[in-house]
Amino acid sequence: MNPNDSTPAAYRFVTYENAVRYEDGNGNVAAEVTFPDTGNNTVEINHTYVDGALRGQGIAGQLLKRAAEAIEGTGRKARPTCSYAVRWFSTHPEWKHLVA
Repeated sequence: MNPNDSTPAAYRFVTYENAVRYEDGNGNVAAEVTFPDTGNNTVEINHTYVDGALRGQGIAGQLLKRAAEAIEGTGRKARPTCSYAVRWFSTHPEWKHLVA
């Protein structure tokens, strides 16, 4: 890539143990959802963030879906406390089984 080129690097979703992030090719975080372990096989979905320039594109919903998949894949339950996560789970009953 030309260092004088201001074209942003491609974005991708990256799943970590307790977070899902939407990062550019340089690792800069443009959006994320965090779900730290709270013990008893449960996580708390406590934070969802999307950069203002990316809002309205459905990225937060994609973050939550990927987080739900990651949480389910580890056999844990989720306690949503962030307002966006609470709304997301209320409108996605197919993931109700994950809610602690």
